[in-house]
Amino acid sequence: MASRTSTALTFLTRTRGRNGPDWTDWLCYGYLLLGVFLMFGPVIWVTLSSFKSEAQLLEFPPSFLPYGQVSVEVDGYDNPLPLFEITAGEHAGKRLAQIRRIGIQAQMVDPADPGERIDLGIADRRPVREMTFAWSNYTDLFEKFSFMRYFWNSVFITAMATVIMLLFNSMAAFALSKYRFRGRMTVLVIIIATLMIPVTIVLVPAYLVVAKLGMLNSPWGVILPGAATPTGVFLLRQYMLTIPDELIDAARMDHASEWKIYWRIILPLSAPALAVLAIFAIMWRWNDFLWPLIVLSESEQFTLQLALNSFQGDLNTRWHNLLAMTVLTLLPITLVFAFLQRYITSGIANTGIK
Repeated sequence: MASRTSTALTFLTRTRGRNGPDWTDWLCYGYLLLGVFLMFGPVIWVTLSSFKSEAQLLEFPPSFLPYGQVSVEVDGYDNPLPLFEITAGEHAGKRLAQIRRIGIQAQMVDPADPGERIDLGIADRRPVREMTFAWSNYTDLFEKFSFMRYFWNSVFITAMATVIMLLFNSMAAFALSKYRFRGRMTVLVIIIATLMIPVTIVLVPAYLVVAKLGMLNSPWGVILPGAATPTGVFLLRQYMLTIPDELIDAARMDHASEWKIYWRIILPLSAPALAVLAIFAIMWRWNDFLWPLIVLSESEQFTLQLALNSFQGDLNTRWHNLLAMTVLTLLPITLVFAFLQRYITSGIANTGIK
């Protein structure tokens, strides 16, 4: 681990100049920092905003960190009062609590001496703020919202769709890469040509098929229509072409069945390409919104993506809950990508795709 860290530091700190960084080094590092900012800036903003209360999200100008108004308990008042620091007048430098505000005037009280009320202009004060995290944005999802039900629906649909996609695509790729039959290239061209058909064109036929099979409001109605993808077939076929045919011939000489050749030889040797396709499949299924929206109408069957849409109404949007659930929705797919991303470059590089 230490050697890997030192190697990474040596790679990141190397320069083209002999006596120090060259101008091209500064240009490269600036370009990389800009890319990191553009990629991770919105994610960090959403994550920090998910810890803001509803009032903090409506503030203008918005703040990057979750700063909120400080409130204090004052004798004689049931609810905590917002605290302000006086900037002008005879009470400058003091911290007073606001009782009420009428127009440009505010009625204040000293928390240490609540018996005296002070009238001040709102321009002579500024709110006392501190960093506060609205953890209730997340706890409300589990207390007032069926988050775990929607999470399980998304996990089930994503896992089953990924397994079925890998199985069907690998079977088709095995046949197109290792079997010699008339019309093989024609079938491959037809499969690849389906990539040019927009998804919206097949929505109505696919919906009618799912309805005839009685799979509406069922997770299988979301899973099965996307069981095979032309991208997955092409990706796996290109990788399987690199597997020597001599291995298959040797297995057949040992009286191995075609299923055993596929299951014991082809699939293990295609593990890097299968890992790449699995990552893509998980990301596609987890983030899918349009097709589940068409097939699922009962809230008990909703995925997390459909549940996110329920926070947005015609007249009001609960942004604090929406942002918190967005972060929880992004977390699983981020962890999967972080653990499996190393297979993407190696798997695609070995498929022969340029």
